[in-house]
Amino acid sequence: MATNLAIDPDLIDRALAVSGETTKKAAVTLALKEFIARREQVKALGLLGSMEWDASFDYKSQRSRS
Repeated sequence: MATNLAIDPDLIDRALAVSGETTKKAAVTLALKEFIARREQVKALGLLGSMEWDASFDYKSQRSRS
């Protein structure tokens, strides 16, 4: 899908330098992937402590080989 974007040229130059990518497309793609990953991590952190602990669950029973 072709998309035209007006992106600050200084930001693109910095992204190319920092990422080591050789093309603008590759630098923008990498930046978007990292942005998405970071946002998903923040969502996952928000789930910490939101589940109730089941004291009766025996997690060690799942470890047996028999």
